[in-house]
Order: sequence, then C-alpha cells, then structure tokens
Amino acid sequence: MTTQAPNPQKLRVVIAGGGVSALEGALALAELAGDRTEVTVIAPGSDFVYRPMTVREPFAYGPAAHYPLEQIVRDAGATLLVDGLAWVDAAGQVAHTESGGAIEYDALLLALGARACTRYTHALTIDDRRMDETLHGLIQDIEGGYIRRLAFVAPSRMAWPFPIYELALMAVGRAYDMDVELKVTIVTPEDAPLAIFGGVASSAVAELLQKAGIQLITSAHAQVPGPKEVVINPGDRHLEVDRIVALPELYGPAIRGIPLGEHGFIRVDRHVRVPDVGPIFAAGDATEFPVKFGGIAAQQADVAAQSIAALAGAPIEPEPFLPEVRGMLLTDGAPRYLYARITGGQGFSSEISESPPSAQAAKISARYLAPYLEQHAAMAEGAK
Repeated sequence: MTTQAPNPQKLRVVIAGGGVSALEGALALAELAGDRTEVTVIAPGSDFVYRPMTVREPFAYGPAAHYPLEQIVRDAGATLLVDGLAWVDAAGQVAHTESGGAIEYDALLLALGARACTRYTHALTIDDRRMDETLHGLIQDIEGGYIRRLAFVAPSRMAWPFPIYELALMAVGRAYDMDVELKVTIVTPEDAPLAIFGGVASSAVAELLQKAGIQLITSAHAQVPGPKEVVINPGDRHLEVDRIVALPELYGPAIRGIPLGEHGFIRVDRHVRVPDVGPIFAAGDATEFPVKFGGIAAQQADVAAQSIAALAGAPIEPEPFLPEVRGMLLTDGAPRYLYARITGGQGFSSEISESPPSAQAAKISARYLAPYLEQHAAMAEGAK
C-alpha cells in the first residue's frame, strides 16, 4: 500500500533526510519548481538542529538552535513524514520506510547524512548530537586545573576537521581565562591545518594556532593504545597527555537497493545523480565526496534540485557540482571566515578574513536555507 496518491500534474519527489541537504533541497525545489512538484520529506526526527554551533555548548554558550522540521517543510510547500528510509526499490521507483510504508516517486533525493563511529576507544569522541554531555566534564576539569596536557586527534580517515581546531582554541582560551596552564596538541593526517582551504588560509590558521601556543603535528597517523597515550606514525612517536579528544570516523548510510562505494558511501556523477538506478540523486555526507561539510551538502542539494526541477519541466539548465567551501572557524575570540574553491581534493583561490564575506554570514553557507533560518530567527526575536 502506498502512502502517496499519484498526481499526474506534478512530479512526485521524495527527499530522505532531515539535515542541511534535505532542507536545502526542499527549499530549492520550492523556488525552482514549486508549482510542478509534489514533495514528501522523510525525516527520522521532528527537529532540525544547527549542529555546527554545538562546539560552543560545553563552554556555557547555551544550546545550538533547534528548528521544528514541520514548519520548514511546510514553508517549502512539502509534506513531512517522520520516519526512516529502510530501502529503495529503484526499478519500481518506490521508497520503503522503516515503519513499513511505501512511497512512489518520480525523483528521489537521498540526503541521509553519514554514520559517525568511534575510532579510538580510549578517547572522548566528538558527537555533535550531545556535545555538552560529552565534553562538559572535560571543560570543568580544565577550569579546575586537573588537566594540564590535552590532545585532539583526527583519525586517518577523518570527518570534517573544523571541530578539533575550534575546541582546541576555545579550550586554550578558557584555560587562560581561569589562569590555568594548559598544553594542547593537535594530531592530524592533514598536510597542513585545514589544508582543504589551500595555502593562504591554512598558513593563517597555523599562525593562529601558534599564537595560542597550540602544538600542531601534521601528516600524522595516530593510534590511542591507552587513555593517556597517543602513538604517532611515521616515527613511532609517543605523546603522553592527561586526556584525549578525537574526531569520529564516518561511514555511509548503506541503504539497501542503492549501489554503494567504499565504506557505504553513495557514488554520484557531476550532477549528483546516482548511476544506473534511474531518477535518484544524493547530496551531503552520504555521498563519496570527501569533504563532509554543511555548505558542501547544500551545494550538492542545489545541483540535485536543479536536475529534478528540469525533470518536472521547469525551464532550467542544470549546473554541475563545482564545490566551494565557505567556513566559519570559531575561536575563543572573533571567528575567522575561510573560503576556497576545491579541485582535486585541494583548495585554491583561498581566502581568510576576520570579517564576514556578506551581510548574511552564517556557520552553514546555503543559498536557500541560510536566509530562511536568518529570517526565522529575526521573526522569533521580533516576537519577544
């Protein structure tokens, strides 16, 4: 039994996911082909959490913003189904949900995100779903002077590296405010700090770390054999610390019925279409693209929305995915704004600034979602 009645007048679109790429895709479709599409968003929860800001929670900045998915989806002219995607019948063009539902589609956008898994059992693993719960005790121990040596470690197959740099800078700032001596080391497989942004921005970040007294060990493959030891290769170097904080490793969603690449990620072409399975597209951390970042997820969703709008008959020529990274690096003081074009896995046209590049600067750079959330926040503030 299907849960979506066919409408021959509109293209039936299913978006699976409740994060940045899902909401950006829904808002983009509303703009590009709102009168030509009938959109259902399948999301496992009822809230959208502004997850990049959770790194501030352990430092008593308050929780990251939560937005009701129902309102965002409704404002995009779509319908929300709180459920999970279980598997896809690509031949029959049916999306099957975890509760047993079956939804027919003319186009499917997979915006499922990635699965974060602990790499080091002897380290505190960053989890932006419960950042304060994970790290609040660590920050209290820093404030109390119980931690003097702290390491931030990225696994060889790492996620988006921003959080370890942000947490390191904020931890050093908090220790300074409390007149506590704290030695911080970052261990990363990157050739340079935030190397994805290219030489100019990376050099500026390296200088920022140096000024903060943070030791940086690059091109490093780390092991954590115990709660106070990091082994760094090449060189079999041993780092003794009081506590270790690590990034998780990411794996793809591994949805049945979808051809998958290494570690369960979804292969896509230059128009973010999944090969050989009909009108299925994928965006965000679920894809094989190595940069896992909200702004990249939004760009992929925009590319998918253009292709889906064209399928619906909108007069639009879909553009290929040409990644640009715009990031806001949080520190214990003023944030830094970074920009780079990405080619061959590296950045060029690299920039860094203490001033936001536009009046709508946000942690997540998204063509449709960023201004929507800004307007939502302004309306909420005005209602107080």
